[in-house]
Amino acid sequence: MKLKIIIGVILACFLCVAGAGAERPGNFRVIGPGGGGAMFNPTISPHDPNTVLVSCDMTGSYITHDGGRTWRMFNLRGVVNFFAFDPKNPKTIYAHATGLWRSVDGGESWKLISPAPSEVKGVKMGSDHADEIIVAPSDVLGQIYAMAIDPEDSNVLYVAAGQKEHPALFLSRDFGNTWQKQLGLPASVRHIWIDPSSTQKSRILYIGGPDSIVTVNGGSQRNLDLPAHATDVSLGFAQGASPTIYMTSESGAFVSTDGGANFKAAALPGTGAKVRAVATSLHHPEIAYVSYSDLTLEGSSWMGVAKTSNAGRGWQLIWKESSKAADNVHDAWITPRFGVTWGENPLNITVADQDPNLSYATDLGRTMRTTDGGATWNAVYSRNVSDKSWTTVGLDVTTTYGVHFDPFDAKRMFITYTDIGAFRSEDAGLSWTSTTIGVPEAWTNTTYWMVFDPKVKGRVWSVNSGTHDLPRPKMWRHTAVATYQGGVCRSDDGGKTWTKSNDGMEPTAATHILLDPTSPVDSRVLYVTGFGRGVYKSVDGGHSWSLKNRGITQAEPFAWRLARSEKGTLYVLIARRSEDGSIGTTQDGALYRSNDGAEHWERLSLPSGVNAPNGLAVDPESPNRLYLAAWARASGQHGEGGGIYLSEDGGKSWRSILDRDQHVYDVTIDSRDSKILYAAGFESSVWRSGDKGEHWERVPGFNFKWAHRVIPDPEHPGQIYVTTFGGSVWHGSVDGKSEPVDIATPVMEPGQ
Repeated sequence: MKLKIIIGVILACFLCVAGAGAERPGNFRVIGPGGGGAMFNPTISPHDPNTVLVSCDMTGSYITHDGGRTWRMFNLRGVVNFFAFDPKNPKTIYAHATGLWRSVDGGESWKLISPAPSEVKGVKMGSDHADEIIVAPSDVLGQIYAMAIDPEDSNVLYVAAGQKEHPALFLSRDFGNTWQKQLGLPASVRHIWIDPSSTQKSRILYIGGPDSIVTVNGGSQRNLDLPAHATDVSLGFAQGASPTIYMTSESGAFVSTDGGANFKAAALPGTGAKVRAVATSLHHPEIAYVSYSDLTLEGSSWMGVAKTSNAGRGWQLIWKESSKAADNVHDAWITPRFGVTWGENPLNITVADQDPNLSYATDLGRTMRTTDGGATWNAVYSRNVSDKSWTTVGLDVTTTYGVHFDPFDAKRMFITYTDIGAFRSEDAGLSWTSTTIGVPEAWTNTTYWMVFDPKVKGRVWSVNSGTHDLPRPKMWRHTAVATYQGGVCRSDDGGKTWTKSNDGMEPTAATHILLDPTSPVDSRVLYVTGFGRGVYKSVDGGHSWSLKNRGITQAEPFAWRLARSEKGTLYVLIARRSEDGSIGTTQDGALYRSNDGAEHWERLSLPSGVNAPNGLAVDPESPNRLYLAAWARASGQHGEGGGIYLSEDGGKSWRSILDRDQHVYDVTIDSRDSKILYAAGFESSVWRSGDKGEHWERVPGFNFKWAHRVIPDPEHPGQIYVTTFGGSVWHGSVDGKSEPVDIATPVMEPGQ
């Protein structure tokens, strides 16, 4: 009976989360434990306290209509830097990501309003991350930094826009169809507030930046200097009084109760507090919350949130943690697994306009909520299923590399992650638990890949590193690859516990592991890529390793991925070092082949214009048929030298077979049918071919900006898993109806 109850709870949780994403074509949904990455800009609807928006730095945005019990991810092709609710119309919401977007259906769909769709000539994706710039030569606004909507007239919009160092205030009186420049503003504007007591004909605006508050009344403006360079500013209005302003800085927190004419330092309990986020309620400015760390009190160092209920005259530490979790802070899985300090003190805080007791706080891995003024805080990024197992509620901010399946247990599967290591599911993906016990602490940040022994139950190897996000260039711009830590671990209990297994391998960011299935069971042959080291080989099941770089000419080769043909031919991909668009230099990536078990390597020519090989798949029925995934160079509007390329002669010659997507991370062959191929990358798309790559179609329902690779579902033909750079793992069917998702502006739909 007890078992039936547990199973029932698991199924109920699964159906709840699945239902939250059921509207997507293909029923695509996100799986995993939830949370795990930095979250920003929590914003509560002034109409409905259960409707909340959150963004992240990995391009996804999230909305809940039930107070954080479930979230739906939506994607606007870039990182959202602010949200704004229409004060009059509860269904109208604005978001800024590459352009200014508006939803008039409560966040279900979004239309671009600036630049005007009729002015859009294309989208530039020049950087390594394929970050997008909308090409619209006659765009009046340019970059937008802050926004406010008139509290009585939804047609009247204010934005701070233009060059970052020389922005201006713009006004629209026709719902954003046209804009008029009003006046110049100081650099780096972050917020616009409208005094609700000012008249509609003569609105008073408060415009906040890091060094001043600008008040605008009609055509006049006044600059009020802040007492220090602000890291955050929040403002609220009491009935008939000057606004109360709160700010944080490296010098501490400050409060003004007279509209910025005078500021006083906020005296938190203890000494030495560092503060970085602050928020007050728009209509209850006497109450505010501030995020702090390094506060010394009672012989310990504390972090958390402090609160004032009297406009800064006194403060209480309502979230107070040191080495142990606070009794009133009820986290999900992050604190029990990684400790109190992993998520750090909040990066951003928001307080409901209509209820100062309702606040959301976001940090490096979590979104936390209080409904009782900070007396208790509860995690709203994950849900407990049983014991130490957790499932997402739709709020996922994690980078994933692979989905791995135990060949002896169809219900046991793994996800390899950045920042949170590896997670294991014992119930076919319904719930997840951290599974890096035994992995050296310095390696637990990232598990890049895993491989199971197909003949020995419970035996599995993983490659791990303290360096994440490879092969992105940002990781070696300022850190020498020779300093990277990581290596190989082995498990004999199905991935529950691990032991270090890398004798002879220098410290390295180990990014891929490949097993030779024809090698003896008692002396398995394994190959590993060491990023900055090269290729390692083991002939004793991973107990010892030897470097096998003969023929590889690069110094500190950025060995990234391996592939093996059915006949035993090995391939290794060397990642590109450069990111400036150049080609034909020593910083180019490379592709090598070995016909003798990595004892010797020969360099193969890459396709013309290509210098960043990122993934390789070998046709199991035709070992000379190679599919190469390539990453674009920063050249031209869309990038050049990326896509999918085909060789039918073992790499002697190549031809392009997919060029609509220039930032392709990997290519996958469906093990059930080698005619079916999948490709994914950083252009909001997953691609499928049913004829060995001659023709490609975009898979409906998937639109996360930064995809990694496709893993066909071994239990359900026609369904796939998609790993991502910041959106966890997506699962769904490839045969969904082709229709717009999230974006309702045709010129901005992905995949064009």
